[in-house]
Amino acid sequence: MKVKDAITLFRYQQKANLKQRTIYSYNYILKKFETRFEERSIDSISADEIYQFLESFTEGFSKSTRRLRYAQIKTLFNFIIDRCNLNIKNPCSSPLLSKAFRLPAIKSRKTADKEAVDEMIYNTNTMRDRLILELQARCGLRIGELLGLRVSDISNRKILIREPKSGKDSEVAFMPEQIAKRVSEYIKEKGLNSDDRIFPISYSTARTLIMKSGEKINIQISPHDLRGHSATYASRNGVPLEIVSKIILRHHDLKTTQIYLGKVSESEAIRWMDTLHGK
Repeated sequence: MKVKDAITLFRYQQKANLKQRTIYSYNYILKKFETRFEERSIDSISADEIYQFLESFTEGFSKSTRRLRYAQIKTLFNFIIDRCNLNIKNPCSSPLLSKAFRLPAIKSRKTADKEAVDEMIYNTNTMRDRLILELQARCGLRIGELLGLRVSDISNRKILIREPKSGKDSEVAFMPEQIAKRVSEYIKEKGLNSDDRIFPISYSTARTLIMKSGEKINIQISPHDLRGHSATYASRNGVPLEIVSKIILRHHDLKTTQIYLGKVSESEAIRWMDTLHGK
């Protein structure tokens, strides 16, 4: 099978099974790969050739983007090998490629403690600012999700997230009772209609708001740090990791959730052992 035919078949499968956003992500590298190898038989392409191709077309990209492009070509080969029952090994599985395009080392995130986050929230000057902090720190919302919320997305204690990062059509987040009450009161006070955005501000404005709230109590903090805090605080208080992952952060993979959880100090480890088993 020629490469151009393999890519056509792969795209047909994508259209039937994947979200448009995911298909769009593949388009860049598939077009480049087809241009380079279109008339070649797909089982004739070596690991060295794929390495040279990826090096050429991902030069200057971040490590994570380079890894993504490698993974997309590897997925193409896996699909064709499986669909066409080819008796070959995926060339992308070679040590050369696996090492060159491995995942970058992930650094553990520093997590703000509860006292600091509480102080930030209580020091806000407006209900809008308080809710922005609370919906991130208590409910785990991403800042983009929060800023895109409309009145119609709120139903009692549930929040409908439209077009979430996961690629799904929608997801649902949940609010504690008191926050849900404050959101409802805020909507009424502002006289917002069903299609109105609840927080009609830009990302840069929201980010500055959060960073300045941190500066008031002498800590450096970003919107993503507040989301990380929501996960760590829940985990430290005995919430099962599956709940933290699937309900609060809405991750597909528990490994992704573990990146968000702060490191456990020795003193905290000892305290947890005493809590579990007594002194």
